Amino acid sequence: MKRSLLAVLALVAAASGCGLLPAEKDETAGWSAQRLYGEAKDEITVRNWEKAIKLLEQLEARYPYGRYAQQAQLDVAYAYWKSGERASAISAAERFIKLYPNHPNVDYAYYLKGLVNFNENQGLFAVFDSPDMTERDPKSTRESFDAFKDLVARFPESKYAEDSAARMRYLVNSLAQNEVHVARYYMKRAAYVAAANRAQYAVQNYAQAPAIEEALFIMIKAYDALGMTELRDAADRVMRKNFPQSRYFAGKVGREVSWWKLWDPEW
Repeated sequence: MKRSLLAVLALVAAASGCGLLPAEKDETAGWSAQRLYGEAKDEITVRNWEKAIKLLEQLEARYPYGRYAQQAQLDVAYAYWKSGERASAISAAERFIKLYPNHPNVDYAYYLKGLVNFNENQGLFAVFDSPDMTERDPKSTRESFDAFKDLVARFPESKYAEDSAARMRYLVNSLAQNEVHVARYYMKRAAYVAAANRAQYAVQNYAQAPAIEEALFIMIKAYDALGMTELRDAADRVMRKNFPQSRYFAGKVGREVSWWKLWDPEW
C-alpha cells in the first residue's frame, strides 16, 4: 500500500514537471505598472478589496521603483483598512512613512494610521458592560491620538489637519472618560490609592476634557478617605475654582455633602 502511494505521488510529480497538468494562468502577466495600477483603482472603486490588494502587491513586486509603486503602498494600506485587516493597514502605512518621509502624500499615511485605530474604537467607551473596568485597555485610542497628533504637528497645512484635530478632541474625551470610569471602579471598592492615581492621571493629561470635573471629585473623596488632608484640600480648591457650579457641590457646602448619591443610590 505504501509503495502504491509513493508510485502515485511520483507519477503526479512527473506529470506536473512535464507540463501535463494545467498550471494556474496569471492574467496579469506582461501588464505594465500603469495598467496594474489602473486595474487596482478600478477594483477599489467597486469595493473589491481582495482583488485590489492582490493587484497592488503585484505592482510593488514587479515594479518596486517609480511613482506607481509608491502610490500603490498608500492604496494597499487603504484597501487593507477597508477590508478589515487593521494590522496590515497600519503596517503598510508605517512602511510608507519610513520609506518616503518627504513624499507629498505622506500626511495621508499618518491620517490613515489614525483612522484605522479611531474606527476600531467606535462604541468602545459607549457602554461599560464589563464588571471589571480595569480590564479595558485604550491602547488603540492612544495610538490613534498619537497618529493624528503627529499629522497636525508635522503638517499643520494638510487638508487632513482640521479633521485630525477634531478627532483628537473626541479621543481626549474618550481617554479621560475611561480613566474616570476606572477610578470610579476603584473608589467603589475602597481602593483609594489606585482611584486617586487614575483620577490624577486624567487631570494631568486631559485637562480640557469634560470628565475632569468628576476626576477632581474622586481625588477629593479618595484623599479624604486616606486621611491626606492637604492633597484633599488642594484638589478641592482646584475643583471649586474651575467648576464653581458643579453638581457635586449640591446640598451642603464642604466635604460633608453626600456626593456618592450622585453616582449610586446605594452609597
